[in-house]
Amino acid sequence: MKRTTTSLAVAILLAVALGGSAANAAGSKDLLPALMSEKYRTECASCHLAYPPALLPLASWRRLLGHLDNHYGVDASLEPAEVLEISKWLEPLAGTYKKVREEPAEDRITKAAWFVREHRKIDAEVWLRPSVKSAANCAACHTTAEQGNYNDKFVRIPK
Repeated sequence: MKRTTTSLAVAILLAVALGGSAANAAGSKDLLPALMSEKYRTECASCHLAYPPALLPLASWRRLLGHLDNHYGVDASLEPAEVLEISKWLEPLAGTYKKVREEPAEDRITKAAWFVREHRKIDAEVWLRPSVKSAANCAACHTTAEQGNYNDKFVRIPK
């Protein structure tokens, strides 16, 4: 019993440290912080899902924000003040736990070892379906991804 209580306490502290809440730590797998940066939402989520900051390490976020003129082949440039505002919000929320400490190739979440491991049973054909398009389209299968919840019980693989 003591070990379970200790594990739950550690999970709660980890979630709070990552910008979540005690409710998130109890098993909902919510990754988006309760207070979302409006600038992050309007600028980043205008083109793709507002990825939870905890999914990449700090060095990856810094490189991404430092090269917005060539953001995976797209010019996503922002004014320096906007980049600073987003950076100030992202940096303390970046992934620091063991799972995401390693910087993925090309700073892509989809190339992170944990992502590859967790999606290893997904047939390559699924990523090419018109309803999915790519592994970066989390919301295609994770029906609650927009809320930062990646719990397996909300996964639906589209046809």
